[in-house]
Amino acid sequence: MAIRVNGTEVTSPEDARISLLDLLRERLHLTGTKVGCNQGACGACTVLLDGERVLSCLTLAVQADGREVTTIEGLADGEGLHPLQSAFIAHDGFQCGYCTPGQICAASAMLREVAAGVPSYVTADLAEMPIALSREEIRERMSGNLCRCGAHNGIVEAILQVAREQAA
Repeated sequence: MAIRVNGTEVTSPEDARISLLDLLRERLHLTGTKVGCNQGACGACTVLLDGERVLSCLTLAVQADGREVTTIEGLADGEGLHPLQSAFIAHDGFQCGYCTPGQICAASAMLREVAAGVPSYVTADLAEMPIALSREEIRERMSGNLCRCGAHNGIVEAILQVAREQAA
């Protein structure tokens, strides 16, 4: 079995009980993905699996067999930051920074969901395309990623900035 992690093929662990989070942090030493609650409630461990956000603490590594995993380390383009990383810095979208990798990975997938026309619970007009990305819409879509420091306003502003840039 093989998993592509940030563009590099790695072998799946022999032990089918190992979580994707443990594979990333303990075996591959990709420590950008954080251990938060380890119960799927905080979003600190969010990574992308074939471009969709998943909680790596609840995902077994074997579930990623034959698939592409992207962590915060894999979002950037070489030495340049990903637009969300730059926007988080510009808008103070973090304080302690612990939740930031999960927030950025989740926001990246969320922006793709919006572009694909996937509605949320608060989407006002299900027929409207493109979906109007309001602060309320972002807060709803990012509600699975907690920031205990209270940097939510900066996070929302950073995501709005990138969404506007992508729409232009």
